[in-house]
Amino acid sequence: MTYEQLLTIAALAEDKYIVMTAENRALVRNIPQALGNRFIDTGITEQTMIGAAAGLALRGRVPVVHALTSFLTMRAFEFIRTDIGIPALPVKLSGFIPGFLSDGNGPTHQALEDISLMRGIPNMEVYAPADEDDLIKMLPYIWSTPRPAYVRINTRTTPYVHADYEPGKAEIISTGSDVTILAYGLMFEQSLQAATYLAQEGKSVGLINLRSLKPFDEQALLQATANSKLIVTVEDHFLTGGLYSIVAETLLKHKTTADVLPFALNEKWFKPALLPALMKHEGFTGKQIAEKILGYQLQDEHQEIKLAAFAE
Repeated sequence: MTYEQLLTIAALAEDKYIVMTAENRALVRNIPQALGNRFIDTGITEQTMIGAAAGLALRGRVPVVHALTSFLTMRAFEFIRTDIGIPALPVKLSGFIPGFLSDGNGPTHQALEDISLMRGIPNMEVYAPADEDDLIKMLPYIWSTPRPAYVRINTRTTPYVHADYEPGKAEIISTGSDVTILAYGLMFEQSLQAATYLAQEGKSVGLINLRSLKPFDEQALLQATANSKLIVTVEDHFLTGGLYSIVAETLLKHKTTADVLPFALNEKWFKPALLPALMKHEGFTGKQIAEKILGYQLQDEHQEIKLAAFAE
């Protein structure tokens, strides 16, 4: 099943759903014919769309709104915060081409701060499915709640079959004593490859799909830090405000610490290219992730040997 098919089925089954877009129909091309006047295209007016969605929500509707992630979360940020977040209205935000999925576009179209922005809004929930299978398993719950939600839409198909979604829970793929990789969205695919590569090198590897970033599964992180020597965060997002920040906040909250190696963009935008070339250039392929982890651990081992020799 596709995103569009799932949304069509949900909207036809319940009149409360209104599908909206700011002239971005890539995900919903066939829905206008199915829904008639319950499909609204406001044009290139993300702020107007959010304001209208808030009004509809106040009248008992559940708007599912669509726009390019960079413009949805930044151009309409104040409207999302004020019209949706403050009154906690059940508007569901579908962000199209977030992170590296905006591969061929320049900085204006690169949404690399969306997780930071959306999770900073009180009442707003934040989700980042790993692929289309994950997306389809998560959305029925997300759409059914009375809370506002932001979803990093990811319709890539992968061979991986995900577990059913449990609200607020991470998907534990594996546990490991050497390293645990934490990932979300598009980067789950590469993290799975990295975990396979590391296992072939004899490492005990954990992998966690953090499909929900707010609410965040704190216990999954704490369990991983208790069991693994190294925690690795992998995200197509700026270092500030994303998963790396969430991990730091959570560990501080629980008065604990961990050795954490982050993969993120540190105050720079990515070089536009086709997705495989982009990820290779930025160092985010599964093999590159695994090689950097191996190099990091080897460096730590050498440091431990030096310290032991010095102590003697």
